[in-house]
This record gives sequence, structure tokens and C-alpha cells, in this order.
Amino acid sequence: MSDTSKNIFAWHDLTVANADKVSDFYCEVAGCTKERISMGYYDDYIMKDSNGNVVAGICHAKGSNVGLSPVWLSYVMVNNLEDSLHKCVANGGKIHGAKRKMGPSGEYCLIEDPAGAFMMLASGKFE
Repeated sequence: MSDTSKNIFAWHDLTVANADKVSDFYCEVAGCTKERISMGYYDDYIMKDSNGNVVAGICHAKGSNVGLSPVWLSYVMVNNLEDSLHKCVANGGKIHGAKRKMGPSGEYCLIEDPAGAFMMLASGKFE
């Protein structure tokens, strides 16, 4: 995920028990390719379109992803993550877990809206 305009849906990923098998499924069904990305003691996958552009991620339900439901999560880029998290709670939402780091200056956090839907709020530069 690269630096992008703020306040837009910028990324999608899926967390599942068997990212190896599910990423193979999407390669076959959607015609994409995958590339391993190290998460330390295991690998997740970035998914690429037919032009080689990174378009999504498929993650194992391990580490900080333990307990996430197997649904596609959208990431919305915001100007100030801390401010957006405060507004989330003030407007009836919930924060799940701590902020997480990604790339040189990126961070993100899982939130739940008042209807019970989950998404990630993110800021900074992701590489």
C-alpha cells in the first residue's frame, strides 16, 4: 500500500485460518497472483492484479489478527489516526486492540462502527 489521498478506502485485506489455501482460491477465481510477505514467524500474502499492481492482502489469523472474523476489511486513510479514533468512540464506535505499525511511518487500528461493522483506520505511508 503506498501513500495515498486521505479519507478514502485505500486497501482491503482478508484474515482467515488458512491464508495459503484461500489465497490460492483467489488466484484461480479472480486471476490474480500472490507474493509472500514476512510477518516475522510466518508469511501472509499480497495479491496482485494482472498488471502486477498490489491490490489486496490475505492474512493468517495469527499474531495481532487472532480473533478477526473471516471478512474482507477495508482500510480508510485518515489525516490524523489519533483524532479519528477519538471521534470513533465519541460517535458510538469501539476501538479493538492497539494501534499497529506498518512500513516506515504507517499505523492502523481496528474499529467497529455503531452497527457492528469492522474496518481499519490508517495513516502515514505504507510500503
